[in-house]
Amino acid sequence: MSRAGTRIELRVDRPAHGGWCVGRYEQQVVFVRHTLPGERVLAQVTEETSRFLRADAVEILDASPDRVTPPCPFAGPGKCGGCDWQHASLEAQRRIKGQVVAEQLSRIAEIETEVRVEELPDTPDGLGWRTRVRFAVDEEGTAGFRRHRSHEIQPVDECAIAHPDVNRLGVQDLPWPGVSDVEAVVSDSTNDSAVIVQPRGAKLPSLPKLNDSAAVLRRFKGGRIQSVRGRRSVREHAAGREWRVSAGGFWQVHPQAADTLTSAVLDALDPQPGETAVDLYCGAGLFAGSLADAVGAEGRVMAVESHPQAARDAAHNLGDTDQVRVAQSDVIGQLREWWDLRADIAVLDPPRSGAGREVVHALSELRPRRVSYVSCDPATLARDIATFAGLGYRMVELRAFDAFPMTHHVECVVTLARG
Repeated sequence: MSRAGTRIELRVDRPAHGGWCVGRYEQQVVFVRHTLPGERVLAQVTEETSRFLRADAVEILDASPDRVTPPCPFAGPGKCGGCDWQHASLEAQRRIKGQVVAEQLSRIAEIETEVRVEELPDTPDGLGWRTRVRFAVDEEGTAGFRRHRSHEIQPVDECAIAHPDVNRLGVQDLPWPGVSDVEAVVSDSTNDSAVIVQPRGAKLPSLPKLNDSAAVLRRFKGGRIQSVRGRRSVREHAAGREWRVSAGGFWQVHPQAADTLTSAVLDALDPQPGETAVDLYCGAGLFAGSLADAVGAEGRVMAVESHPQAARDAAHNLGDTDQVRVAQSDVIGQLREWWDLRADIAVLDPPRSGAGREVVHALSELRPRRVSYVSCDPATLARDIATFAGLGYRMVELRAFDAFPMTHHVECVVTLARG
């Protein structure tokens, strides 16, 4: 008989990747949300598998000293699934994230290290930072956020971690009939904004009037964007340049992340004039542009991006930089074409799924002296570090940044050295 829906009392101990804490009930592992290490809770089972239970803490019997009142009324059991740690102080959140990264490195890569998560500037309360927000829309046209591990939608009046300009767009206040999701994009540095809608069918519905002059665009299957009203990109300022970023493209969602991560990558790689650098998963070209400045006119930067529009953005953004070459290709295919390239340094910023064995092997054949690996997923990062280790690359530094306060996500920059 399934235990789903039943309530159990237990004490939780360590945090786990994904916003959980781990406890045991009758010798069975239980992953519990909305709790903190050391707490005794009454938890409601939400899911049962053959190996473990999932549950929500619905009553705190012994509270942790790190517990605080969530700043958002939509955070909690059965509500919005977007934030994982609103019930923890920011100091505790960073400590927990560091413990999770360290545990993944120990378990997967057999590396024992302490991890300190660094605060990013300008978000002392951990709120109001997210510049790209995707709203789900129900059959009645109400926009909100999905509940945790559910297709059900939690309507909201505003999002506590969204940038104020996102909330000012008023997406959550408007009806969206015939739309499956709405993405709101703003730039903290230029005040540009855009709203991207995904129609439920082939026909574009009548769109509501926004509280702003934002561009409204339509997303097609496969990620292609068609302009409906306004431009198809936003401008960003970072690393001393202006960047064109397609409305549906990738850019760091925390306003201070682009500058912070670029500085960390340059510190990790220590690029020298005349060197050859490789930038994998280059997006709009952020790291490639700074590497080009560092290696100078006598050096070169070889960048690759698989998404066609992002590659076009990178080529546009770096068109005045002669030493940069941007290839639109899948990364492993391009690395195979570069089989005879001798790289001095390399940076990669893959999606959450990580680079994978093939890419790591192909990159190692270019024999860069240093590699900077940027990742928002500690599990796939640890897996790829273990692969690098088998090819003669050791981790010499890890920096972690709290680029996603209130959530379980953490951005890491790992430095790998050959030999």
